[in-house]
Amino acid sequence: MRDLFKTLTVAIALIALSSCDEGGDFDPGATQVVEMSGDWFVQTFVGDVLVLDYSQISTYNTAADDGTEIWVDDHGNIWDFKVKSPVDLQQLTFSGSDLTSVVEDYNITVSISNGTITKDGATTTGGNTADQISFDVEFSDDPGTIYTMIGYKRNGLLEDEH
Repeated sequence: MRDLFKTLTVAIALIALSSCDEGGDFDPGATQVVEMSGDWFVQTFVGDVLVLDYSQISTYNTAADDGTEIWVDDHGNIWDFKVKSPVDLQQLTFSGSDLTSVVEDYNITVSISNGTITKDGATTTGGNTADQISFDVEFSDDPGTIYTMIGYKRNGLLEDEH
C-alpha cells in the first residue's frame, strides 16, 4: 500500500510540474542598450604611446534600463573604475563629465569623451570583423592626462581572446 501511495504521489507531482508549460519558447527580449553592451578588449594609449596592451572592459545596462546610460566597467584591469555614462542610442555614442566611480575604497571621478561604438568597425587580432569601441578618459587622480581606449567586442573565438 505504501509503494502504491509513493508511486501515485510521484505521478501526480510529475503531471503537475509538466502541465505548467504555457507553450512556446519564452523570449526575455533585450535591454535598451543591447547594441552598446558587451565585453571588449581594449588597448590604452596616451597620445600615440601604447601604455597598456589588451585588457578587458565591459559595458552593460543599468538597473533602470531606460536607454539613457550604460555602465562602463574596467573590472580593475586598467584603472579600477566603474561609472554610469550617458548614451545616445541613435548615434551609439557615450560621454560624461565628473562621473562618480563606484569602486569600493577608491573614490574618484571619471570624465569620458568621444565614446563611440562602431558596428563591424574593427579587425580583431585573429583577423575577424567585430564591433569597435573607442573613448577618451580622464581620471580625477591623474588630472590632465587623457587616456584613449580603443578595441573590439569580444566574440568568443579563441584566436581573439587576450
